[in-house]
Amino acid sequence: MLERTPAEGVHYLVGRNEEILDALPVAAVDQAAAAELPPWRAVEHAASRTLLRALLREIGEDLQGGLVAARRSGRPYLPDRPDLGVSLSHSSGWVAAAVGRNHDVGVDVQTPSRVSDRMLRFCCTPEDVEALTVMPEDRRRREFAWIFTAKEACVKAVGAGLSRRPWSVPVAIGQQTGDWERVRWCAPRRRQPIPVSCAWTERPVRDGNTQN
Repeated sequence: MLERTPAEGVHYLVGRNEEILDALPVAAVDQAAAAELPPWRAVEHAASRTLLRALLREIGEDLQGGLVAARRSGRPYLPDRPDLGVSLSHSSGWVAAAVGRNHDVGVDVQTPSRVSDRMLRFCCTPEDVEALTVMPEDRRRREFAWIFTAKEACVKAVGAGLSRRPWSVPVAIGQQTGDWERVRWCAPRRRQPIPVSCAWTERPVRDGNTQN
């Protein structure tokens, strides 16, 4: 389902690898790139690029056969469309793609999984750690995944990864929108089948850089 954020021109999509590849054609340039990767990575690569191209078509920005390139860090960008910020994410069979017109964007999808007590303390406030600790296991996994997608999307939006300490981005249990530095983010919890968040900068994209 196409999601439009509160920012004008920022959209994202999320889906399953197999459903995307069954329903949509893979561009020749993406097939060629995927053929050079290990099988598991090839599926993620083809599905994420195919989802991104579908998102671009939905918002009237058809990339056709244009290249989806990547920086040395892995951050994707569109050489032919430096005015469009893009971001990709994948997790255990799910992929997400985001596009921003004149915005840098970051998107992150997380399949809920077991979370250690150390990770909870590292990423959450003491109050939220206490609340998460007493939740049933399934709910704790899902709540933490929502929290971490927002944190990760924010650092992607500024073109960084672990170096920007995503665990330090303030996100509380149940929070669906927020701000961090010059970044805004949203996590529409009631509208998505899996935890996924999108973040964007208010500053226009100037060089086509995006984050993976």
